[in-house]
Amino acid sequence: MPTPNHPKLRVAAVQAAPVFLDIDATIDKTIVMMEQAARQGVQLVAFPETWIPGYPWWIWLTAPAVGMQYVQRYFDNSLTLGSPEFQRLADAARAFNLWLSVGFSERSGGSLYIAQALIDNTGQVQMTRRKLRPTHVERTVFGDGDGSDLNVIDTAIGKVGMLNCWEHLQPLTKFAMYAQNEQIHIGAWPSFSVYRGGAHALSADVNNAVSKVYAAEGQCFVIAPCAVVSKPMHELLCTDEMQKQFLLVGGGFARIYAPDGSQLGGVLAETEEGLVIADIDLGMISLAKAAADPAGHYARPDVTRLLLNKTPGDRVVTQLPAGSQLNGAAHVVGLGAKEASTEDAE
Repeated sequence: MPTPNHPKLRVAAVQAAPVFLDIDATIDKTIVMMEQAARQGVQLVAFPETWIPGYPWWIWLTAPAVGMQYVQRYFDNSLTLGSPEFQRLADAARAFNLWLSVGFSERSGGSLYIAQALIDNTGQVQMTRRKLRPTHVERTVFGDGDGSDLNVIDTAIGKVGMLNCWEHLQPLTKFAMYAQNEQIHIGAWPSFSVYRGGAHALSADVNNAVSKVYAAEGQCFVIAPCAVVSKPMHELLCTDEMQKQFLLVGGGFARIYAPDGSQLGGVLAETEEGLVIADIDLGMISLAKAAADPAGHYARPDVTRLLLNKTPGDRVVTQLPAGSQLNGAAHVVGLGAKEASTEDAE
């Protein structure tokens, strides 16, 4: 008789403010919070969208021309894959025997991307991904991901996937994740502190509901870390009364949801920093899927199907005539953006 393998683990969603526009100080804070999580028996900890070096809130507060004053500093403090700064995160994951999901602004060449990394408890990078399409004014700062970024990987702690923010409002994107039998989903958010009372779609009510529905719809656990806008961030970014109304201090609404949509763990005040912690049992997933599995027995592929192109979006593909030589190779395919970003750090 087969032995059931239903991993049980303790997970944490981070609710905190980064040390805004300071990569080294934010990594220092990341490591401190990782240690706090490890001391409480957490095995997987997830940090918010663009945690390093913080979300570029000025894009919602002023014209792009005015926001240019932050561009160089933001670029310089963004994280490069394979860099010494990135290695610090991997080393901390190994030191604390902790799985780490971290959101960051990825620097690759001259461009930035909204990225996430999953690092295992031995310090090995299990997955990196980019937000498929930055939302609205985010496109003044960040470039696009590609189909290879819609990935769920099989790990020792379960099948894990990650998305950022309003990627959770894209039905086809969600279905692509569900179809890969995702068990643990990390849905990272930047803070629900902008346009309070003026744009309900940006509110905690709506977006926490999105995370809750993702859990019930995909029959998976959802860890939803959420950043906080700190007073120093607010003072730096908001220079007039209108901007102070547009962006509020706080906005932290980290949550964890079960496969039936129920909320797990505690709740922190929106200005409070800390960890939302819950114990999860992947055995719950089969119970939820018995009722509704959108990519399995509850699907009608004869009626509706999804086309998912997971080809990496290489910027340059070099094709040589037969017999040609370039660095000893007869045929060379150009590096994609993700592979190139590791080269940048060497």
